[in-house]
Amino acid sequence: MKEFKNFINGEFVTTASGKQFENRNPVDNSLIGLVHEAGEPEVAAAVAAAKAAMKGPWGKMSQAERIKLLDRVAARINERFDEFLDAECKDTGKPRSIASHIDIPRGAANFKAFSETLANHPTEAFKLDTPDGQGALNYGHRQPKGVIAVICPWNLPLLLMTWKVGPALACGNTVVVKPSEETPATATLLGEVMNECGVPAGVYNVVHGFGPDSAGAFLTTHPDIDAITFTGETRTGEVIMRAASVGLRNISLECGGKNPGIVFADCDLDKAIEGTMRSAFVNCGQVCLGTERVYVERPIFNEFVQRLKAGVEQLKLGRPEDAGVDFGPLVSQEHKEKVLSYYSLAVEEGANVVIGGGVPEMGPELNEGAWVEPTIWTGLADDARVVTEEIFGPCCHIRPFDTEEEVIALANNTKYGLSATVWTENTSRACRVAESLEVGIAWVNSWFLRDLRTAFGGAKESGIGREGGVHGLEFYTELKNVCIKL
Repeated sequence: MKEFKNFINGEFVTTASGKQFENRNPVDNSLIGLVHEAGEPEVAAAVAAAKAAMKGPWGKMSQAERIKLLDRVAARINERFDEFLDAECKDTGKPRSIASHIDIPRGAANFKAFSETLANHPTEAFKLDTPDGQGALNYGHRQPKGVIAVICPWNLPLLLMTWKVGPALACGNTVVVKPSEETPATATLLGEVMNECGVPAGVYNVVHGFGPDSAGAFLTTHPDIDAITFTGETRTGEVIMRAASVGLRNISLECGGKNPGIVFADCDLDKAIEGTMRSAFVNCGQVCLGTERVYVERPIFNEFVQRLKAGVEQLKLGRPEDAGVDFGPLVSQEHKEKVLSYYSLAVEEGANVVIGGGVPEMGPELNEGAWVEPTIWTGLADDARVVTEEIFGPCCHIRPFDTEEEVIALANNTKYGLSATVWTENTSRACRVAESLEVGIAWVNSWFLRDLRTAFGGAKESGIGREGGVHGLEFYTELKNVCIKL
């Protein structure tokens, strides 16, 4: 029986309470192992270890020394690639073809990319005239913020965790990570890598558990946490924001979305179909940046619906290791029930089910897994719950539109504002529409194309703050002005 222990001060530890919970494989609901749930004592020990490391060897290291260590971590993840891949696929059920090209390599690259950004980013300096004619010199100095609480989701466990841990450590902070209770494996495995690479004890810590009255709540309310970064649903983000208000701790929240895709009649239809297939159905639709609302200009509406349906018909469901598989299960039985409740609601609200809408027959070995069918709807009202609420599953609703002004209004008619896609070959229209959308990131003729130097985050209820490139430095460092009278 595999055990997932907390990683505190460079050691794997159990919990004083003895509490454990199951980690199950969503492919067939088989038991992977037991996870040790961190209580208040374990969280306190992790925070204390992180704080001590700030004052110890990690805090005394030069920037160049830290970057060298983090480059070694990236290399070691790639050396143990197959172990990370196996752990990620068992936790999430996603096809190995996806995890091997996205999750693991990008998860490793996050350490190196943010180290390079830090190494090449200047601060500001100003010469100030003074009445005595001698002047003064002002220069900016960045220093680590301190102990960072990293709370990460289950859809891209390694990638989204290292997206935060990479820049946090590169800036000289220490971290306490709480991975999702659904996906504990790769965060735990990374503890081994940190030790192997010589990262000082206490720099990287992992506590397992849930939110309320568990590791999540104990971590976010701990007074020695200096900042909190979180990716997950908006309701949880609101709870974390309230916790962070005590002590005025800084926060970075990337929360829910109900992302629109806008397809104009002058688009390259092949590109639009391929891009929408990925944005709606990759990772079983469990991507915060995924498209759940698709608006198609009326002249190509029927053709678009039929071609997207044909694309869904070609998806191959199966085990992560099976050849040619590009569609796995949802992450858990609980999430399966949530998604299926929306599938039923769509029918109640009057949807035309173009394809899907149920549970696939996977055979006796897999039927206990968290499988649902990829699904397309048309015909729903703009205020239908299926159109307005985030589902986070492999589904989308497609609606026709007639004018540019109409579709911008439809796309912006949501409390969320994470991302959007625009498909058109008219460059002027592309810029005009993208700039009119109330989102943190707008893709034109692409999706999930990320330059790590650019700002990433959401508008409205999709989040607060920006990470990526120099914007991550703004969150993970404290900028001090030093004024020298000459």
